[in-house]
Amino acid sequence: MNYRRLSSQAVLGAVLVLVGVALLLQTTNLYDVGPLLRYVPSLFVLVGAYALVASGFRNLVGPVLVIVVASAWQAVTLGFVDGATLLDFWPVLIILFGLSLALGRVRPRPAGTESDRVSGFALFGGVERRALSKQFREADLTALFGGTTLDLRDVERQPGADPIRVSAMAMFGAVEIIAPREWNVQMDVLPIFGAAEDSRLRTERDHEGESDTVDLVVDGFVAFGGVEVKD
Repeated sequence: MNYRRLSSQAVLGAVLVLVGVALLLQTTNLYDVGPLLRYVPSLFVLVGAYALVASGFRNLVGPVLVIVVASAWQAVTLGFVDGATLLDFWPVLIILFGLSLALGRVRPRPAGTESDRVSGFALFGGVERRALSKQFREADLTALFGGTTLDLRDVERQPGADPIRVSAMAMFGAVEIIAPREWNVQMDVLPIFGAAEDSRLRTERDHEGESDTVDLVVDGFVAFGGVEVKD
């Protein structure tokens, strides 16, 4: 039996749903969830840990920053440490931010995969993926205060094959998809205070016959960020 790994968007969505339901119960006085809300920071610790695992531990600084901040927040809400004491350690955030800038200048080659499916989750950092499978089918890409890049130039499209589907979500970040210039791309992304575009430089010849076949479908959501298909 084939098991499909839970997508990063599903994990993030589940966390937001849990927090939203708890807040709704509290604001409508249906149930006192005050004690449970004290553990909300732990959910963001889990999000940071998931980002580490999903990136194959290549995106370190951003997720670690989230884990550190959320852990400190949790320690304060549980009364283990005083908030004023933690403020003395605020320069740690500058150190982590500096590390993210420094490490961002030393980028390894994009991680290639022979799988027919790719997942990329960038949190306060950058993640790059390169699809190598000739039968590549789908990807889910999430960028939160960071950037995610997917390179599809090694994928070979077969006649009559279903289109490749990429689900993209960018919030205060950017998702970039590198696709061959001759591919016909369908953009179904909802932008709110953001942009979604196919910026490949194409000639009139590249458009001939593209109404018959769609090679790539990009759907999803972007807020205060961008989703771009480029070559």
